[in-house]
Amino acid sequence: MGVSETQLIERYFRHVGAPRDDVVLGIGDDAALLQVPGDAQLVLTTDALVEGVHFLPGAPARSLGHRCLAVNLSDIAAMGASPRWALLALNLPQADAHWLEAFAAGFDALARLHGVALVGGNLSRGPLSITVQLAGVLPRGVALRREGARAGDALYVSGSIGDAAAGLKCLQGTLAASAPARAYLQGRFEFPTPRVELGAGLRDLASACIDLSDGLLLDAQRLLRASNCRACIELERLPLSAALVETCGELAWQQGLSGGEDYELCFSAPPAQAAAIEALALRTASPVTRIGVLGAGSGLELKLHNVVMRFAASGFDHFQA
Repeated sequence: MGVSETQLIERYFRHVGAPRDDVVLGIGDDAALLQVPGDAQLVLTTDALVEGVHFLPGAPARSLGHRCLAVNLSDIAAMGASPRWALLALNLPQADAHWLEAFAAGFDALARLHGVALVGGNLSRGPLSITVQLAGVLPRGVALRREGARAGDALYVSGSIGDAAAGLKCLQGTLAASAPARAYLQGRFEFPTPRVELGAGLRDLASACIDLSDGLLLDAQRLLRASNCRACIELERLPLSAALVETCGELAWQQGLSGGEDYELCFSAPPAQAAAIEALALRTASPVTRIGVLGAGSGLELKLHNVVMRFAASGFDHFQA
């Protein structure tokens, strides 16, 4: 006799995520009841991971549990919000106990780290796909947006960039790397680090912010268009990991520009906030690097040691990959 949806939920998901006092009613009813603070704005985001598009067939279940929440946490971080509640819609070809246990463990570990409660969702039979809706809160009127950057602001990026896309290429067998570099790059793809604490701290410091899901080149241009600004990125300043440089050599900066799925933050801030941003980076253990400066006008200029560079790659696009 097969296992029912209710039994699967009870066994693998009933106790996933952090316990929260603001969950009036969670898993087990037709919908969740949540207590939203009266002085707060609600922040909502959703992302889907589809087998063959966002992850390879046979990808580790624990990684998928982590990633499906991490990509949504990154969106919440880019708004400067605090995550609280998640919904999970999971389509499975079959009810595999080992897969479900590992998936739930990956989701649970990251959810508890960031105080997220899993309050409902849906399980269904079908081709493997994972959709998470995540809700967060923040004080009224202080959300970070893509608009708001101004000429003279500095442009920053957190962490290191290009690693996740290189890790995916290693998994696909299209990029050769040493064993240590391969392990690091694959780890960056399979277990991204959402910069939630950094994003919240940037509310009072940054003028605009976006998360890097489709690559620095593409996402930075989205921020610039929303803010009606131009920018010059100094390519020698790009934060590139030792593993990426070892693997890609002189072309590592190109991987850093175009590689998607890093889920770092790209943000602008007035020069007067430089010291406060450095202190925030230390406090949250989230390295940040100033990579350029914004100016009046439109467009994005790339310079390598003051030489203007031409680079055609546009970043990741779900419909052109």
